[in-house]
Amino acid sequence: MRRLARAAFDPEHRTLTLVVVILLCALFLAFGTGFELLFRLAWVVGLIIPASWLIAWSSTRGINVEVQRRTGRAQVGQEAQEVIEVFNRSLLPRLWLEVDDPSDMPGHNSRRVVIVPARGSRSWLVDTPLVQRGLYDWGPVQVVGTDPFGLFRRKKLFGHQEQILVYPPVFDLPHFHAPPANLPGEGRFRRRTHYVTPNASGIREYAPGDAFNRIHWPSTVRTGHLMVKTFELDPASDIWVILDMERRVNFGSGNASTEEYGVRVAASVARHFLVQNRSVGLITFGRDLQVVEAERGTQQLTRVLETLATARAVGDAPVGNILMEEQRRFGRHTTVVLVTSSTDDLWLSGLLSLTQRGVKAAVVLVDASSFGGREAPLMIYGALTAADILTYVVRNGDDLGLALSPAQAPEGASRWQS
Repeated sequence: MRRLARAAFDPEHRTLTLVVVILLCALFLAFGTGFELLFRLAWVVGLIIPASWLIAWSSTRGINVEVQRRTGRAQVGQEAQEVIEVFNRSLLPRLWLEVDDPSDMPGHNSRRVVIVPARGSRSWLVDTPLVQRGLYDWGPVQVVGTDPFGLFRRKKLFGHQEQILVYPPVFDLPHFHAPPANLPGEGRFRRRTHYVTPNASGIREYAPGDAFNRIHWPSTVRTGHLMVKTFELDPASDIWVILDMERRVNFGSGNASTEEYGVRVAASVARHFLVQNRSVGLITFGRDLQVVEAERGTQQLTRVLETLATARAVGDAPVGNILMEEQRRFGRHTTVVLVTSSTDDLWLSGLLSLTQRGVKAAVVLVDASSFGGREAPLMIYGALTAADILTYVVRNGDDLGLALSPAQAPEGASRWQS
């Protein structure tokens, strides 16, 4: 009875509350007037309430749900897929079961009302277009049973919560260019690597997992032990992508924001160099400092995309401070690509300090004025151009493949002047 009383006054059970009020009014008027029809109404309503509770309570008994979430990691523009299957082990069919696999993914809707036959099952496929990067929760599956009058709702959970990581989209940058760094020793700069390159640097004893094509047979015959060749990387500069995630300099919301455009630029630039087998690192400061050390290969692209998937413009550290604090990472064999929407020239001195030490630099300015900001980066663009630093300008709605082209950079200035 206490459960019924609490449920009657629950805001989620307004129909039940109304029925209880009708029951109380019918009883009050019946005893007050002695009208027989009111007594019958009170009896009918009094029987409906416990009968409805019993039907709702039994509606989820014998029910089992299996869900196959086929997507754990994906990219904006792809789809997240899942298959939901509801089993009914009861001898009675289950009517009007509300099944939902809740998620905070934008656009996700898996809710469906189904009728499951006795000793049968129902299954369906749910496709969710991925439109926003991030880390999202998925599940557990909720099954809600109710009675024919909708007085009671019984909810049951199945499975457990999982997560899906959505990477930012990347774009081809066929004309993007960053100045090459100065390599010491006239190109003789080398680093050891586990990759097979044309630059064999020495030999060592064989270790489990080494490929047989790396075995150096003359040394093996001479020493009586399996010996393998070691290699060095080709002389090429490290690329460091620095993404400004300071809250104060970011504008817009959702996909139409400087934050989102900055992330897309950083992801596309990193991919552009990684597919060329260049060594790429990433530095960004949002909730905290995130540093992805410079490496090569497809796994490095995955690490970069994982970091950018959850990057948020909530930081309080100006990008100029990051340039100064992380300057030890940048040498004469380094190219820095800075992505920022800041119109403050305080970070320019930090960048110029790096270039004076021989670090090469390129800057991608995300025009905050096209996202609702107050200032256009015209002055900072002029200062960068005067310092002979290659500068690109990206505005809201731009095609990144065209915007990140050297031929497009001066066009930004003309648009501000017009």
